[in-house]
Amino acid sequence: MSPEDVERIRQHPDFIQLVRRKQRLYWSLTALMLVIYYGFVLLVAFSPATLGQSLSGGVTSVGMLVGVGVVLLAFTLTGFYVYRANNVIDPLNEKLKQECAR
Repeated sequence: MSPEDVERIRQHPDFIQLVRRKQRLYWSLTALMLVIYYGFVLLVAFSPATLGQSLSGGVTSVGMLVGVGVVLLAFTLTGFYVYRANNVIDPLNEKLKQECAR
């Protein structure tokens, strides 16, 4: 592929839109996961008594519930990423590949 072809693709409106959508998705999910994770770490650091409280007098603590919640949120965000990649980013990528193959 020649440098002219590369530059033509880089200037293509669909390529610019693809890059923006991918970056917005990546950075927003990364920021959200960092907030969730570091929020949990800060809760452990500054309020361990809260996490150590028992749920309804049993052996399960609030910290276990919050930890499971963090893991479930990570799986949910991964599922959301896969959904958006398959339904938004991949079709735009295919459209761009077809147009640039001509």
